Amino acid sequence: MVTIPRLVIAAPSSGSGKTTVATGLMAAFNGRGLAVSGHKVGPDYIDPGYHTLATGRPGRNLDAYMCGPELIAPLFAHGARGCDLAVVEGVMGLYDGASGLGELASTAHVAKLLRAPVVLVVDASSQSRSVAALVHGFASWDPQVRIGGVILNKVGSDRHEALLREALEESGVPVLGALRRAGQLAVPSRHLGLVPVAERRGDAVAAVAAMAGQVLAGCDLEGLLALARSAPPVTGEVWDAAGAVGAPTGLDGASAGVRIAVASGAAFTFSYAEHSELLTAAGAEVVPFDPLRDESLPEGTRGLVIGGGFPEVYGPELSANEPLREAVAELAASGAPLAAECAGLLYLARSLDGLPMCGVLNAEGRMSQRLTLGYRDAVALSDSVLAAAGTRMRGHEFHRTVLEPGAGDEPAWGMHRPERRVEGFVRRGVHASYLHTHWAAVPGTARRFVEKCAG
Repeated sequence: MVTIPRLVIAAPSSGSGKTTVATGLMAAFNGRGLAVSGHKVGPDYIDPGYHTLATGRPGRNLDAYMCGPELIAPLFAHGARGCDLAVVEGVMGLYDGASGLGELASTAHVAKLLRAPVVLVVDASSQSRSVAALVHGFASWDPQVRIGGVILNKVGSDRHEALLREALEESGVPVLGALRRAGQLAVPSRHLGLVPVAERRGDAVAAVAAMAGQVLAGCDLEGLLALARSAPPVTGEVWDAAGAVGAPTGLDGASAGVRIAVASGAAFTFSYAEHSELLTAAGAEVVPFDPLRDESLPEGTRGLVIGGGFPEVYGPELSANEPLREAVAELAASGAPLAAECAGLLYLARSLDGLPMCGVLNAEGRMSQRLTLGYRDAVALSDSVLAAAGTRMRGHEFHRTVLEPGAGDEPAWGMHRPERRVEGFVRRGVHASYLHTHWAAVPGTARRFVEKCAG
């Protein structure tokens, strides 16, 4: 039974200010001494980094497409265990879900699964009385979605705020905050969204503090906390990594604690907290390393996980670290398990934008003007260290690079949505692909990887 007070921060569309409000609320309540848990609807890796700064706890994702609706409440309860308040930042517009699949994976869908009240953040910069019609439309579209309040963003003046509040009195939805246009924060972004916390930690700390200051100045924290506490209980078990992964079948006493190195640092910031938790539960010792700084893999490394991030931004530095590139290539040549997603895939290629990489894969990577973005349905085409052939998984692609593959490797995935194609590489112990996956959906992935490392 989930009884944690909770709020979902949503908006009519992207760009309305959800991240500023959600992160600011997390930091403001944390500053008041509450234990706060931050969550993000969808597959986004970057916003949870700011949530982590705001709360001091790992930011968590809630993705009903990749993990399935049945795991949303258990994963939420796991991330928010022991907290006084949970704040869930939505994705896109409130009712925008997986393309062609109705409400699936939308903010509204997750709010309903959590029985959580929604606070609608409205960009009020170009409207006055019309705001009431907008809020009424969103509040009445789905009776199962409870919009418990509005936060007005980009308000121009006291007079503008008064007009907005007067209009909203007729809507029946209370105004729980108003943020001034003049105080808007400029958080740097680039081709895949905000710049991750790991790349600008000092500035990011200051940005989160500024978000908290905006919220403290313009929002009714007591009203928001009362709304969060009005959320009814949600039935369901708390997700647990050990229970999800099951008892490891391929590990004996001598093999327990097998060391798996996980890429981290500014170039590889995309990972879900549950992945390391599942690897640990399956018997592994997870050791982070930074390919921008470390010239060798952690001593005793038996397997390697390289997630997503921005190798295209740090190409020169990654290429210049020749000792580590050689160590990765040697580990792959030994047949040890390597799992690489997106940025990791590019790092294992021969080159990226003409700069030498690890040379594990017979492929060349380069930047592209085209954004590849969206959910994917996939089936494993080859037996690998992550999955047996025929294993079905859901994932997500998000990149502006392309790979020009050579020959000699087996394909990793057969894509079935939105179009049919093959993707990725399997070579001995290497599984490399553009597809981001969430292992909580198929926890046997982590167990299989650890067992292959131990074997």
